[in-house]
Amino acid sequence: MASPDTRPHRSSPVILVHLSGRLPYRRPVTDANVVDRTHLPTDDLAELIRAYDIDEVLDRQHLADGLMNLNWRLDTRVGRFALKRVTDVPLDRLRRNLAALPILASYGVPVCAPHSTLLGDVIAEVRGGVYCLFPWLTGEHVRGTDLSQAQTSERGAHLAGLHTALGRAGDEAGMPAAPASVTAEATEAGLAVRKADRLARAVSARSAGDAFDRAAGAALEERKILLDRHAHLRPEGDAPTGPHGWTHGDFQYRNLLWADGELVAVLDWDRLGVRPYAEEVVRTAQVQFGVEGVFDLERVSAFVAGYRSVVPLEPADLVDAARRLWWKRMTDFWQLEFHYDRGDHSCDELFIADEALLHWWTKRLDMVERAFAGSA
Repeated sequence: MASPDTRPHRSSPVILVHLSGRLPYRRPVTDANVVDRTHLPTDDLAELIRAYDIDEVLDRQHLADGLMNLNWRLDTRVGRFALKRVTDVPLDRLRRNLAALPILASYGVPVCAPHSTLLGDVIAEVRGGVYCLFPWLTGEHVRGTDLSQAQTSERGAHLAGLHTALGRAGDEAGMPAAPASVTAEATEAGLAVRKADRLARAVSARSAGDAFDRAAGAALEERKILLDRHAHLRPEGDAPTGPHGWTHGDFQYRNLLWADGELVAVLDWDRLGVRPYAEEVVRTAQVQFGVEGVFDLERVSAFVAGYRSVVPLEPADLVDAARRLWWKRMTDFWQLEFHYDRGDHSCDELFIADEALLHWWTKRLDMVERAFAGSA
């Protein structure tokens, strides 16, 4: 799951990135263990040029802001493109999601639809890698805390409009109908403690370790204390309240491109899926407005109010979603699993930021939930 980072937050190019959340592992799946995160192999590039018929590449630039997927800007004789190597996504789901974008565009959603290969596929499988090619757009990614209150409310309305469009476009885009109900199991505190203990052993196995190992070891011990103190607040049942349907899955500032005050593209559709609408509202607000270890609760309230001006979610649904997301953060260690189980350090900064926010959030649980309910 994404958290704020400390890198510069404005940029002119389209950065097509995948952040958040993981999918259940099933084959075939894109490569989730790319070692060199900057190098585009010459042989891969040659095959991609042929697959997409884009002529000679005059220049290529690695885009460093991607956390998990890998991205490059390609300058060619026929134009400029954004090339994305996708990781950790089942191929059938990736194809389905990308194929839905032209349909969403017909419903007024600002999307950046992929180019097809000469064989008519929306992805190119090259030497074990899975690539997508997009037209290049210019604009900027604006962090949530840089928005005015009015802009924050507008962003909430954009998310509601996206949910509405997805509900209309589902059949035409070939997406299966949403099931009658969805579930969201809340991890038991004991299981989370066992995960923490296993990861603590992995930290200890590194002997002296480094600064991240020391921070991770201390955080795991503190997390076990939090779990012991707050286990009684675990959400009840596995049935989230409120309506559900197709959602973007990662609607946050790195995936929103703005130009001249207008939203020009919603990017990164890897995580398109059926979820409670309140879940995406709350997660989006956390990623947008949970910055430097604290929530900007005024902006949270404005964002939620903007959403509810289009889709009237009940306050109780938003409180339920907020409690479930807090507990998910309390019991999840995905960044550490990437680091110690996969040897993937690309999300290390997110763990440190998420830990700070979790402690702040836990001390102010009622205050945060009131902000989501619109009664702060």
